Amino acid sequence: MTTFSLDGPWTARALAGEVPTDLEGRDVPAHVPGCIHLDLLAQGLIDEPFDGDNEAAQQWIGSTVWSFRRTFTWQPDGEDRHDLVALGLDTLATIELNGRVVATTANQNRSYRFGVDHLLREGENEIVVTFDAPVPAAERFERENGGPRFHVNHHPYNAIRKTASNFGWDWGIDVATSGIWRSIGIEGWSTVRIGAVRPLVDVAGTAGLLRAHVDLVDDGVPQPREVTVTVSRGGRRVASTTSTVLVEGVVTAVVPEVELWWPRGHGDQPLYDVEVEVGPARWSHEVGFRTVSLNMQPDEQGVPFELRVNGRTILIRGANWIPDDAFVTRIDAARLERRVKDATDANMNLLRIWGGGMYESDELYSICSREGVLVWQDFLLACAAYSEESWLASEIEAEAREAVARLSAHASLVLWAGNNENLVGFAEWGWRGSLEGRTWGDHYYRHLFPEIIAELDPARPYVPGSPFSSDAHVSPNLDTEGTVHIWDVWNEKDYTSYAEWTPRFVAEFGFQGPAAWSTLFDVVHDSPLHPDGHEMLVHQKAGAGNQKLERGLRGHFAPPRTIDEWHFVTQLNQAHALEFGIAYFRSLTPYNTGTVVWQLNDDWPVVSWAAVDFEERRKPLWYALRRVYAERFATIQPATDGAGSTLVLVNDTAEGYAGTARVERIAFDGEVLASHSLDVHVDARGAARVALPSDVVDPTDASRELVVVTFDGAAFDRVVHDLAEVVAQDLDPTALAVEAASTPTGAEITVTATAYVRDVVVLADRADRSASADVSLVSLLPGESLTVVLTGDGPIEAAAATDPRVVRSANQLHGAPIGEPLPAAAAPASAAGS
Repeated sequence: MTTFSLDGPWTARALAGEVPTDLEGRDVPAHVPGCIHLDLLAQGLIDEPFDGDNEAAQQWIGSTVWSFRRTFTWQPDGEDRHDLVALGLDTLATIELNGRVVATTANQNRSYRFGVDHLLREGENEIVVTFDAPVPAAERFERENGGPRFHVNHHPYNAIRKTASNFGWDWGIDVATSGIWRSIGIEGWSTVRIGAVRPLVDVAGTAGLLRAHVDLVDDGVPQPREVTVTVSRGGRRVASTTSTVLVEGVVTAVVPEVELWWPRGHGDQPLYDVEVEVGPARWSHEVGFRTVSLNMQPDEQGVPFELRVNGRTILIRGANWIPDDAFVTRIDAARLERRVKDATDANMNLLRIWGGGMYESDELYSICSREGVLVWQDFLLACAAYSEESWLASEIEAEAREAVARLSAHASLVLWAGNNENLVGFAEWGWRGSLEGRTWGDHYYRHLFPEIIAELDPARPYVPGSPFSSDAHVSPNLDTEGTVHIWDVWNEKDYTSYAEWTPRFVAEFGFQGPAAWSTLFDVVHDSPLHPDGHEMLVHQKAGAGNQKLERGLRGHFAPPRTIDEWHFVTQLNQAHALEFGIAYFRSLTPYNTGTVVWQLNDDWPVVSWAAVDFEERRKPLWYALRRVYAERFATIQPATDGAGSTLVLVNDTAEGYAGTARVERIAFDGEVLASHSLDVHVDARGAARVALPSDVVDPTDASRELVVVTFDGAAFDRVVHDLAEVVAQDLDPTALAVEAASTPTGAEITVTATAYVRDVVVLADRADRSASADVSLVSLLPGESLTVVLTGDGPIEAAAATDPRVVRSANQLHGAPIGEPLPAAAAPASAAGS
């Protein structure tokens, strides 16, 4: 078998559309894999798409027909058959080889293979791939196939099989791309090739069962073939089986005394190497032996949502995942490694790959398998009604089959979901009347996808969508059943309204905050800077997003006085909101079995719900998630009967805890006003609730007091429980002393509190744009000190590290404003630009 890569240099040309005159008839150097935006950017033909308001100026790119071409020299390689293999075409492509059409394609979410022996010639060849303009094509398909069906945002992404968020989202830039986005080449083979392998695993007693489903493609009439499946660990063969297969078959290998794969926090992640051999053809992949199931058996409280691995219920601490760059061809394995580390460092054990994104590269799932991070994979249908007629259904089925087959090898993948929010959209967003009886996608979710899973990947559970309830005749977003998405808080209510819900599992909920200062203001250049400046609003995609940020501050913070203060308090309020919500949801354990926060990451510099921004800077929210997602977590919550307060302990470890909790009510100057020692016990993988004496939690003056809980043996992090919101607290703005010393790789900052200091936040990038902080979002009691290590590309001067815009705290908000006062109104649009 041979592979002749066609990756590398190509040229691109605009053929039709809204083309600038300087590009008409011009060949632009291009690169494959890639996309036209990056090619134009590399040649200096467009400005940075993420900067300023360039998004609007570059809309013509998605309305243009682009043709990519290259010549190559090919010599016979001794193989009998040759296929053109394209792993990713974005999106509506016509492929020509030596002037003749090979095929047309219509789906970014799948790969293609075409025989080209009749078109290849010895010596020089030319390949041309022409892409129809995606935006007008989507609009055309919508018109030609029954008219508009409901979708969010402004382009009819539901009429084309292309990443939905590539057309823009309420956190994402609109950059409708075209190009050969994954590798392309010519594969030569003779006799037989391996079409696909699905290495499905099971466990029987102490043995691991590998059932390798092998599809073969013959060069001519199919013949019985000897297929050998070998399983190895650390270079040592542990099982090998040979069976005869005609076209397709199952080869079973038994691994005695198998080591089970576990999610992180529950055990190790041993991976076994599987190799399939058929004559000269080879296929290999890693697998992990484990069982996966989903318990949704009704109980006395409703219908739970319990993911089980190896028979054990896994309490989920997760985040939603979106494509990590709006230009997905720039995402490499190293970036994915860093994003997964962001998740694991924040004590997460699951990522939900959202249905408006893409089936990610195998690297992401492999990284998650090595790190013990579970993956929930949506099928790629989101926030829209989808036609079930053949023009679209055939593509949806083809991509689903390929995705299920490709991803089945990954141990990390534990759940398939039919869509994102389409069930609740149909039930509660007013679709029914506008559809007038037309199809909307229900057949995919209730029939096609479960049938594909049953056929190709029966070892994994499937649910029709998210949110999802057990009965199609009740609300899909019912908090006593299955999964819920909670968006009334962000859209309409104060974040304390999370406590109005009693969810079994929360699959989406979030609260906005801006990206790090450097990330945001590298691309926003309004003068003066203002939350409602023209370019700022370009980088705020949520409907009425800034008004919701402002509403969310009410009752928690005074109105910000400077742009620096606005940036800090909106970031801090985001952290408070999600910490409040997750602490409450976790206090419902084991009734509640998981939370999946929206969202881990960003795809460009933006004001959004992300914990880690596009430039890979961890926001204060990330530090809040690390704390509230700890395996052992303690929180003070209202008693279930509404009378008094309760200390709730959640212990997601294999060891129980029995010890003493010391509960103190403390004045801001350090005086202990009341204290109690309580005997506490919590089982392994369990939760416990302990009533707190009223004298220790009921304040004399809430504006000057707080409650602190500490545990012997440091088994749980201490609880610092504020009795009032920042705006109502008598916080001393001078109570924090800050010192710093430069180091070869950054600086060390030491902060010391002379009185209670709430929420010490280190905005490291404001000291040096390369810097990150190991600790942030920490409250200090009187007399306490904390050392924060800044790590960057080199030494950071002490003066920069101690700048009051770097070391922030809620106490500062009660002192003189930091930064220039906000103007009364946003800068006019004419003043914006870069």
